[in-house]
Amino acid sequence: MSDSILFEEKQYLGFNKQSILWRTVLALFCFVAYYWSENPKPVDVSVIHIGSYPVQDIENSGQIFFIMGLVILLLSACLVFVLHIHTTVTETSIILNGLWTARIVKIDFNSIVSAEKILSSKYRLNRPVYNLHLNGTIRFYTRGKDAVQLTDRDGLKYRIGSQRADDLLKAIQQQLDKLTIAKP
Repeated sequence: MSDSILFEEKQYLGFNKQSILWRTVLALFCFVAYYWSENPKPVDVSVIHIGSYPVQDIENSGQIFFIMGLVILLLSACLVFVLHIHTTVTETSIILNGLWTARIVKIDFNSIVSAEKILSSKYRLNRPVYNLHLNGTIRFYTRGKDAVQLTDRDGLKYRIGSQRADDLLKAIQQQLDKLTIAKP
């Protein structure tokens, strides 16, 4: 029996919504601080009083903020190419390969009792996680709102976040159905 690939998905760190939001806020802060250093006079905006730039003694102090903003944007662009999770479904198992030195997680179909599609989390913004053991569930997530939850014979649950959760569930269900037909 050859191990042909039935489903494959790659998820990259640069597409995670929480990370994008965090890096954007930091970059905007840096650019606003740079603008404030170039225009140090106090400003009155209806109810709010914005004081003068606090570090006027140091020459070109705002340049650091501008450079940091550019570095953050460059880092964001590079993270689009950094692979976080590589999910592969073969005829015998599900293989989750993680970021650089993370261990490969292999879930054998013989140990899986059930598979179902669920929401990845009740929150809209989530951190990317790989092999996170929390409350009896092992989580794998980079991006997307849906996940496939697998339950093994011991009651341990695996939650695999996916952009294509329907296709992942279909591939897993096909293999589980083959195993139940093959067993006497």
